Formats: sequence, structure tokens, C-alpha cells
Amino acid sequence: MMDILMYLFETYIHSDVELMVDQDELADELSRAGFHQEDIYKALNWLEKLAQLQDADKTPYLTGSALTSVRVYTPKEMDRLDTECRGFLMFLEQISVLSPETREMVVDRVMELETQEFVLEDLKWVILMVLFNVPGNERAYDQMEELLYSTAEDEYLH
Repeated sequence: MMDILMYLFETYIHSDVELMVDQDELADELSRAGFHQEDIYKALNWLEKLAQLQDADKTPYLTGSALTSVRVYTPKEMDRLDTECRGFLMFLEQISVLSPETREMVVDRVMELETQEFVLEDLKWVILMVLFNVPGNERAYDQMEELLYSTAEDEYLH
């Protein structure tokens, strides 16, 4: 499913190509691109739920939290998000790329992914998709995009 999400993001959203509104046409195109029908519908459902996360009436945990709050991860979340991923989320909050609300959106979307293996690179893509989808996060999106596309070599240069 992660492959489909990345394909959609790079092909339609990130490249500024107009996204087809008709879900059936989009599913047909993804099928022609070689993706399995079941995975396509799971990915489209995942994206639909991402869009719904902006509605605070349906997701009351996004209504805000105190600046001094500390996020404690559940055992299931810790199974999916290893120490490196959780540290990266904390780092992004510290540099104001993520707010507590967008962090929770990211965690929500990560937990909905049906994948056996989840690594830091996958997390970066999910974060980018969430930031793109939430209005008012253009600067954070640009910073995250830089972090995503920077090479490991660039990260260690001072």
C-alpha cells in the first residue's frame, strides 16, 4: 500500500498534475500501472481518511494540547514506530515542522498502514503527505521535503 501512496503522491500531487476526481478512473489507472485492486482501494481509503482528519468534530484528539505535554506511545505504536522513527517525530516537533496536532495525524495514518515493515523513509513520506494535506503548513512542508530528499551524505555535513 505504501508503494501506491508514494506513486500517487509523486505522480499527481507533488508534480502538480491535476488529480482525477473520479475514483474509479484513478483506480483503473493504478491497476494499469501494475498495482493490485485490493491494495488500490485500501490506499484510496487511507487518503480519504487523511482528508477527514482535518475535521475536529470527528477527531477530537486534534483539538489541541498543552505545550508542555509529552507524547507517550502505546505498545502497538511502538511496534510500528521504532526508536528512530519516534526520535524523528520528536525532532520535527522541536524544530516546529510538526505541531502536536499534525504529529497525531501522522501517527494515526501510520497506524492505518497495512505493512509488515515500516522504516524511517516510509515515515518521512507519510509526514510529507500529511503536511501537504493540512492547510497552512506550507513552510513545514517545504522543510520536510528538504529532509526527505536530502541524502545521508548531506545530513552529516556541517
